[in-house]
Amino acid sequence: MELNALLASPIVLPSIPKVVALLLSELDRGVTDLKNITQLISTDPALTTRVLQTANTPMFRLSGKVNSAAEALAILELSHIRHMAAEAASAASLKGIPGINLPQFWVYSLNVAKLARSLAGVTRQNQGAAFTCGLIHAIGELVMHAGMPAEMALLNKEIGPLDLKRAKAEFQRFGYNYAHVGAAYARQWHFPQPIIDALEHQYAPFSNNVYEPLAGVIHLATWRARAREAQLNERALAVTFPGEVGEVLDLDIDMVLQQDPFDWSAHT
Repeated sequence: MELNALLASPIVLPSIPKVVALLLSELDRGVTDLKNITQLISTDPALTTRVLQTANTPMFRLSGKVNSAAEALAILELSHIRHMAAEAASAASLKGIPGINLPQFWVYSLNVAKLARSLAGVTRQNQGAAFTCGLIHAIGELVMHAGMPAEMALLNKEIGPLDLKRAKAEFQRFGYNYAHVGAAYARQWHFPQPIIDALEHQYAPFSNNVYEPLAGVIHLATWRARAREAQLNERALAVTFPGEVGEVLDLDIDMVLQQDPFDWSAHT
């Protein structure tokens, strides 16, 4: 399928059922806790995408400036959040995506978000934007699986959706990958330009005269989280570490692993 045709297809990004239930419960309380609401939304890629999409619309006059769920919730009214939560709940029957293990995908996405936020702190970048990018960096994968399930099923037989070489394999097969899809939607939704650039260039952040540090952070966080999914041992981590990206950001493998509470040494 051509990229333009895929982008023209309607999409429904599935939310985490437990998060939606907790969010609705929190919203039904007499006195809502905005901190709890923010924390809940910030664990869900679909809800985070939706609140940023709404907050960056021209009607709020902050188009292209809202980087995180926390910033979005400072702008939106609770009525907006209730509407989003209700829509997410009503779409619960659509939560399945062919070829994607959603519970695994959700945990993985949150791991990337946490790692990206930590690495952004080390490299003095916007941690809120880094967390957002990490959380939603692979929504293009969901869109591709939902929009062209047969083609993706064939690719999945060769290389899994969370494989370290997945982005390259998709590009070779289709001429685009999940990074391009996610960035295209972020552009349509008027997300901040650094987030758009980071999403688009995350798989090759410093190639073709591109220099987007946030994309480099997402690249390293994605490497670590996918290496975790593959249960790579110490030697395999060293072999697969994207040293050229780390060198530009002045981050070696030990510095990246130190940001991760995961006990990688247990898999050596």
